[in-house]
Formats: sequence, C-alpha cells, structure tokens
Amino acid sequence: MAENRVEENGFSSAHILVRKWLHNSTPKRLYQVWNGNNRFFCGGRLIFGPDAGSVFLSTFLIAGPALAFCINTYIKSRHDSWWIPVLAVGASLTVLDLLFLFLTSSRDPGIVPRNAKPPEPDEAYEVTNPSMEWVNGRASHLRLPRTRDVLVNGHVIKVKFCDTCLLYRPPRASHCSICNNCVQRFDHHCPWVGQCIGTRNYRFFYMFILTSSILCMYVHVLSWVALARHKTGILKAMGHDVLSDILIVYCFIAIWFVGGLTVFHFYLICTNQTTYENFRYRYDKKDNPYNIGLFRNLREIFFSRITPSRNDFRAIVTSDGSIPPGSMIPNFPVDMSRKEKIDIEIGTGTDSDYSLPKILRDLDYDYVEDNLKNKESGEGRISSALFDDEEEPENPLKNTIFDDVINLDRKIDVRLSSERGESESPPQDRRGKGTSF
Repeated sequence: MAENRVEENGFSSAHILVRKWLHNSTPKRLYQVWNGNNRFFCGGRLIFGPDAGSVFLSTFLIAGPALAFCINTYIKSRHDSWWIPVLAVGASLTVLDLLFLFLTSSRDPGIVPRNAKPPEPDEAYEVTNPSMEWVNGRASHLRLPRTRDVLVNGHVIKVKFCDTCLLYRPPRASHCSICNNCVQRFDHHCPWVGQCIGTRNYRFFYMFILTSSILCMYVHVLSWVALARHKTGILKAMGHDVLSDILIVYCFIAIWFVGGLTVFHFYLICTNQTTYENFRYRYDKKDNPYNIGLFRNLREIFFSRITPSRNDFRAIVTSDGSIPPGSMIPNFPVDMSRKEKIDIEIGTGTDSDYSLPKILRDLDYDYVEDNLKNKESGEGRISSALFDDEEEPENPLKNTIFDDVINLDRKIDVRLSSERGESESPPQDRRGKGTSF
C-alpha cells in the first residue's frame, strides 16, 4: 500500500511534486493567459478577433477582382502605353486597401485591462440591485452601484459597471460580447475585418472602407473606358471583353455597400459619434457631449496621436494574471513550515485538510531549501528580455533542482526498502532511463 502511494508510473512522489512545481512555475506571457476571445499570432505581437478567418474572405473579395483588373490592364498596356499609369494606380490602390485592412484587424482596438477583483466602493449603498448581488457573490463585503456619474465637457455622463471585467467602463467604452472585452470608444464589431473597431483602429478602419470605395469606383470606371476604347464600339466590345463586363457588375454592386458605409462613417466623424452611440442614444434628439466642432472632430480622428495600448501582451505574468517580480521562485509566507510548503505545491492547502505521507514527513528538506535560496539570490533572477520569442521561456532551476530530486528520491527508496526488510543499498541513478523535466 505504501509502495502504491509513493510510486506512480515509475516515479516517486518527490519526482511528481517537483515536476508539478516546475510546470506551474513556468512563466507565461499575457497573451497566453488572456481571458478574452482574441486570437494572437507572432508571439502576441498581432491580436485578432475570434472570427479572424473573415479577414481571408475580405482579402479574397478585394484582391481577386483587383488582380483580374491589373492583369487585364497589363495585357492592354502591351499594345497601348496609355494603360501603364492606369495599371500603376490600380496596383497602388489595391496594396493600400489590403494594408489598411491588415492594420485594422491585427492591432489592439483599445481594450480596457480587466480587474482581478472589484473596485473598492466610495461609500456604502443600502439599495441592492442585481449588479450588487453578483459582486457580493465574488466579494461579499462589497456593495457597488450599477452606474456612476462622470463629467464630460460640462455634461453628466453615466458609466456602467462591467460584471465581466470588474470595472466601471470609461466614457464611450462598451463590452463586446464577441471578443469578450471592454473597448475604449467602441464603435462596433466588424465581421468583415474580424475585429472590434475602437479608439486605436478606427482611423485605419475608415481609411480601409474609403480606399475600398475609391478602388471600386476606379475599376468600374476604367472597365467602361476599356470597352469604349474598342474600335468596334461598346456593344460589340462587351461580347469580346467578358472580364471587363464582370468587373463592371461586381464593382457596381460593391460600391453601394462600401460607398454607403463610407458616407455614413464620414457623417459620424463630423458629428463625433460612434455607430453604437448613433443607434442607441440618438444625439439628434439631445446634445452630444463629445461634439467639439467639425474641424476639431476631423482633427481628433485623422491627425491626433493614437494612444498607446494599455496592454503589454508579451509581458511575463504569473498563473493569477499578475506580473511577477524578477525571481521565478515561489514566495512562501515566512511563518509556514516546510511541510506546509509542500502542501501548497500540491495545491491542497495546509496540514489541517491534508496530511503528508509519513515517509515524506520524516525526510529532511533543509538542503533543498538552501539550494533554492542560493538560486533565488543568483541564477533564479532572469530578465524577460532574454526569453526566446518563439519558444517558452525556460526555468533556469530545472537542471540544478534535478540533482536535489535524485538525492531525495534515493532517500525515499532507501526508507521503503528498509520498511520492507530489503537491502538498503540505494538504487541506480535514474538519469539514464530517459527521465527528463
């Protein structure tokens, strides 16, 4: 029975305990433990929405007709040099359009970092509402109001408490149910770019739809010109140049969609509204507290400095989402015994609800603790800048702790052998059996 308790799949309990500790203490980056529904690429440098696959569809809908137009124009330019600048402009508009699409979909739209716990209330509230009841479930001593009043340009604005992010949303922020994030100056979640549109990518979003509109009109008009330049006339040319016919119909349909969207968002920019505010609050019936005049509204969108992201997705975090100190060694309370430290590593609490096996309680852990302290003062402190971008950061204690585990394992095996009345000679070193951390 004791052997079954200590031995598991050929490894001793000491091996298992330390392996669990090494696994749990492996540092992770913020994007790897992110609570939202976003998808990250290039080591957290690029952030997309959960429906990032729609970016490929949008790319195909743009690049496909544009590439067909460029090929058709290139064929004509071999016989008529008039088409060479037409080809250059068409290719440039296509590259710009795809660039703005990528900038819109691959950057942080202005995600508000969520809190690990609810904020402290300014005062006690006697009235209970559904929000207070929910927060009480997480922290029973807190009673938070559903909304708070803030002053914006002389107008009182109510900001709501977000039950998911555990914070009072900044003015103009809203929680996106698709990405599961609160976004500053939330406009809408665009399915065509697979990303929320907020304060940090709205400029690129408008340039994307504006460039798409210009590209559609350009291809539509030049396709008509290509038919008109035929010597046989437009009607007979339509029977020969089928590709131009298809581009004319395709762009005519697309221009109504992207063109109307461009005009609508230009109106929103001039009045300093978001799509969310326009459909929900109807500022045409009341004062808009964010409208600061036509020219200043345009300057705010197109010529102001884009605020930096409030999230460092490549930052090293601990398992609870907080940024740890320089050392990766766990910080135990000073008044804990060595046995309680082992209990914490197992994740079962203290001696009150879990008792270690007798064979582990009788062992001396002093030399293991001394080695850990030595590593904490020296090798244990490493800089996050030294981590490899493509691989998981390695724990520098793994190789040195391995020797301590082997020694501890030998002591356990010797004690087991003595209890069974067998030879007390220590087993052979297990490193040759392929055991690794």
